[in-house]
Amino acid sequence: MDNRKKDNIEFIPVFQRSFLKPKYWGNWLAIGALAGLAYLPVKVRDPLLAGLGKFAGKLAKGARRRALINLYYCLPELSEEARAEIVDEMFATAPQAMVTMGELYLRGPKAVKQRVKWHGREIIDQMKAEGQNVIFLVPHGWAVDIPAMLLASEGQMMAAMFHNQSDPLMDYVWNTARRRFGGRMHARNDGIKPFISSVRHGYWGYYLPDQDHGAEHSEFVDFFGTYKATLPAVGRLMKVCRARVIPLFPVYNGKTHQLDIFVRPPMDDLLEADDPTLARRMNEEVEVFVRPNPEQYTWILKLLKTRKPGDQEPYDRKELYPRK
Repeated sequence: MDNRKKDNIEFIPVFQRSFLKPKYWGNWLAIGALAGLAYLPVKVRDPLLAGLGKFAGKLAKGARRRALINLYYCLPELSEEARAEIVDEMFATAPQAMVTMGELYLRGPKAVKQRVKWHGREIIDQMKAEGQNVIFLVPHGWAVDIPAMLLASEGQMMAAMFHNQSDPLMDYVWNTARRRFGGRMHARNDGIKPFISSVRHGYWGYYLPDQDHGAEHSEFVDFFGTYKATLPAVGRLMKVCRARVIPLFPVYNGKTHQLDIFVRPPMDDLLEADDPTLARRMNEEVEVFVRPNPEQYTWILKLLKTRKPGDQEPYDRKELYPRK
């Protein structure tokens, strides 16, 4: 059963009685554990979560293989040992960021804000003072939802697009957390028009540029050390929404327990760009954020699934990190 109320404006998660069935008890146990960890002091929980994350990363063989393959293509200049270390640190960072999001949901902004440092916040403040429509260009990082939640907690109307998770309970919990301080969620399978409508009505948009949407409407452009099928949608969005595009990326440091949120200047150069230029500029912004902080990126995604004619899909190459 669909676990949400759906209309032509937004996606609203709805609790289903079926979530109480025994098949979901394991999920509830995990949710309870995450909630408990959110109340632990960060100096205690972050080392614990790093160890648990690295251990889970060794067991999640499929996800680990995808991450290693992505890094093999994207950062070929690094040694195998260096890429493996990035993957380990990625799995350590993931639960730290997720529990911080849980802390924000359960304990409120006051508990988290003292550990948040904005870099380039004056850009956001200027957009607000000028009454500008804004679309944030946000690469897939593990702490990706937190900046939007923080801005919503300050009263800024936020709107985001997302993919539904396959597990309906986790989809319900995650999207309920995202909406904790208000804002709108738009499911990708409902199309892009509701998102456009929200931005045109003053909601600041949250757009993730690095998903693989297939070859039909994408451009094959450089992406780190390889290429990627990239949808040049942000250029069209900024025109139809009459919005400024602001790159943003959160970085969670498990050693300092601080969330650094980096904001870059508006991408006004996209207004007259053609599609290949648009796509490449989007990827450039991803690279600027991720290269100094590769462990923050969700390398487990099938980022490179769509290839040029004649090129084999990386994840189908059985000689690369063969399954054991």
